[in-house]
Amino acid sequence: MVESLKLPRDSVLGDSIITVTGNTEILIENYKGILQYSDELILLQGKNRKIELKGKRLNIVYYTNEDMKISGMIESICFI
Repeated sequence: MVESLKLPRDSVLGDSIITVTGNTEILIENYKGILQYSDELILLQGKNRKIELKGKRLNIVYYTNEDMKISGMIESICFI
């Protein structure tokens, strides 16, 4: 139905959108909450799975109910 109506999949299904700029900046949209936060690990709850970010000097620059920006040396992004 999503494809036939040409609706954006992320809006309809609530998928998270992750935009990575190099290895120093991430913008995450459509997340539910912050589960864990340190300078080496950020764990977020998405609609269907968790998003784990690992790195060094990780910092949440800003966050709202819809999106967040993270900076630091990003080493990995995992969906668990």
